[in-house]
Amino acid sequence: MATTLYRDAAYADARSDRLQLGVSLLVEGRTIAWLGPDGGEPDPGPDATIVDAGGATIVPAMVDSHSHVSLPGGSHWIDRIDDPTGDLLAAAERNGERLVAAGIRWARDVGSPTREVDGAERALALHVRDHWAGRRDRPYLRAAGTWIGKQGALPNAHFLVEAADADALVEAALSQLDDGADLIKLYMDGPDPDTSIWTADEVARVTSAAAEAGATVAAHATQPAGSRAAVEGGVASLEHGDAVDDALAAEMARRGTFLVTTHSVFRSWLSFGTTTTLERFTGDGPAAIAGRLERAVAAVRAARSAGVKIAAGSDFGGGSLRAGHLAWEVEALVEAGLEPWEALAAATWRGGELLGEPRAGVLRPGGPSDCFLVHGDPLSDPSALWRVWAVL
Repeated sequence: MATTLYRDAAYADARSDRLQLGVSLLVEGRTIAWLGPDGGEPDPGPDATIVDAGGATIVPAMVDSHSHVSLPGGSHWIDRIDDPTGDLLAAAERNGERLVAAGIRWARDVGSPTREVDGAERALALHVRDHWAGRRDRPYLRAAGTWIGKQGALPNAHFLVEAADADALVEAALSQLDDGADLIKLYMDGPDPDTSIWTADEVARVTSAAAEAGATVAAHATQPAGSRAAVEGGVASLEHGDAVDDALAAEMARRGTFLVTTHSVFRSWLSFGTTTTLERFTGDGPAAIAGRLERAVAAVRAARSAGVKIAAGSDFGGGSLRAGHLAWEVEALVEAGLEPWEALAAATWRGGELLGEPRAGVLRPGGPSDCFLVHGDPLSDPSALWRVWAVL
């Protein structure tokens, strides 16, 4: 069993605004044997590898709480949903490599196209999750089925499973749970932002069915009425959450509903200099996207003020970001008003809370050595998260 001692590092646990300095990390095999003051560690033995980690910071492995692992992203991300199954599976493998290389050990897939693989037809991310199980070179994955929406509510969204009424909605959710989905993804946006496509009672039927199966429900919600119906219906999280105001934030805090942010995808769209693909799909140009980003920033500020739990997502694949770009979301959350340690918490242990995984985004002796080292201090300079030096 290989033993490695990292000496004289700093440690950012994402629970404090200050680094712990002069820290040693002793790893035996894939388990943390020691994490504490330099020099206090047990004797690692004569065969141990000693690493001078001065100038580096140990960071718990990150959690991308909103991703689409079977999709490649880029400016034509919507077109890529229709790529051949083999191409999407290959994209998933590349994405898995990039996630681990960026220090992202957990991912939550919130929607993938339905395809047949090895004689079984179900959401593609479920195939990927099962294929990655037990592999150290791939992230742990929790996966939804295919997006479920209201029939006719979103023109051109051929990738949705469309339900005509509440009974069909529950049936679609149960079908995905039977396929092994870890969570259900509801699409709550519709043609009228002031009228929800599903009522709170209809959403509650889905959340109740999911709870009986040990699963949760995530709601794509960027409009006021759909967001409130989703929260009142008991979803675990609002994804994107552009329409969260003070009143809704207070209700989310009371219920324990997470806000999963995806600000970096707006920044990605704006960085193109053109939003041709987006305009074809939604009719939104650069000015409209800038407005959505402003609303998303206001939503985060309302959520933080109310005490809402915030988890960070990149929306890679389902937007134009590529896999491994979660550091951009951390930077965006700092610009939205979170302290750097709070933004890092959103990308580590808060994401673990959302997944119901106590190991995710947390380091402790006796636990798995899921962490990475970056050059610099991410609590004063979040861009340090891009400067990955080592991944354990």
